[in-house]
Amino acid sequence: MNNSTKTLKSEAFANAIDYPTYRSLIKSLLKEQKTTGSNHSEFMVAYTLMNDKRMDRWDKKIVLDAELSEKIKSLSKMKWLVITEGWCGDAAQNIPFLAKLANENTAIDLRFILRDEHPQVMDQYLTNDARSIPILILMDENFNDLATWGPRPEAVQNMVMEAKKNPDLDQNTFIESIHKWYSVDKNKTISQEFYELLNKIK
Repeated sequence: MNNSTKTLKSEAFANAIDYPTYRSLIKSLLKEQKTTGSNHSEFMVAYTLMNDKRMDRWDKKIVLDAELSEKIKSLSKMKWLVITEGWCGDAAQNIPFLAKLANENTAIDLRFILRDEHPQVMDQYLTNDARSIPILILMDENFNDLATWGPRPEAVQNMVMEAKKNPDLDQNTFIESIHKWYSVDKNKTISQEFYELLNKIK
């Protein structure tokens, strides 16, 4: 990693917000019939409203696996930076889990930036050349990358990649199937992925 990338991340992190502030930002924007980013269409605002309700539910329902909880508590100081937007459905399904996980260890400093406000950072973490979100960057105290996760659990990512091969796919039906997957899975897959990810960090 070059120094310019580290500088970009350190500057973004310095201006990033914590989870409660991120949630408050979305709620305050919704009161104005707005979302994050520049597209405040009725469609995007409606998505954001659904996402806010999803995050409210997950914030109350998530219970971490005991083994994963012990693993996260054993980690030394880290900076976690999430690239996200309020209108993103995958972000709404996964960010509450990330917040719950980071909250287990006071040595983890979790912060959030908006994708469209930080294109230079986003472009360092593309998925198949796309600015897919959410992306979590796990870094040491000096902004060296330790690992990344995102934009969604591998099983869902595979569903998305397969769907892109089908030009006749009904998008609304497909999106509903994705959110049903999250509801049925109840964070089991992301828990396993993070247990394996954290075990690789020295």
